[in-house]
Amino acid sequence: MSHMSAIVAIDGPSGSGKSTTARQAARRLGFGYLDTGAMYRGVAVACLRDLVDRHDAAAIAARTRTVSLDISTDPDDQHLLVDGIDATAAIREPYVSAWVSAVSTNADSRAELVRRQRELVAGGRFVVEGRDITTVVCPEAAVRVLLVADPVRRMARRAAELGDAVDAAALRDQVLRRDKDDSTLVNFTDAAPGVVVIDSTDLSIEEVVGRIVDLAREAGLA
Repeated sequence: MSHMSAIVAIDGPSGSGKSTTARQAARRLGFGYLDTGAMYRGVAVACLRDLVDRHDAAAIAARTRTVSLDISTDPDDQHLLVDGIDATAAIREPYVSAWVSAVSTNADSRAELVRRQRELVAGGRFVVEGRDITTVVCPEAAVRVLLVADPVRRMARRAAELGDAVDAAALRDQVLRRDKDDSTLVNFTDAAPGVVVIDSTDLSIEEVVGRIVDLAREAGLA
């Protein structure tokens, strides 16, 4: 049996609902939950603290290799410590969102974080979400899902999450530019063979979670 056989892998663009969906699905299944995007954001926080030049790919890669990321896999208690300092709130700040593509588009940084992500979930029962989970991190997962949604709906969802913390231009940057940047290294818009596509545009979170839980049951995970 594969060491990734008890994994539910969920990919999708910004605002597709994958974080909320994955967390609730993990809760329903009694699984751990890994938000891989938080790890990229954690590296961005470390780089910002150290005043790393966002255009210095080698320096970003080097910081990725040395940073300590203590990330919770409890869907009911999410936290992230970056080099021992709580960054749970900081990683959601607009200035971090504006910086994180410098990490996620860095091939060496991505390779290092993929290695850590695989180590975190190997042999366990997890719902893992991100952009390259179904194809790179956990391609042998028992359930692989690509969660998509209309861009207008995705931006509305992200706006609802952030409230007044970000203006329209920054919101578009967070959602659409980051998708475009990350797609230079990772294809998270087209489903790989064996990946189930769920369009959440007109579905509630509960409906999407229900479909994912059903897929997990069909695969013998629950």
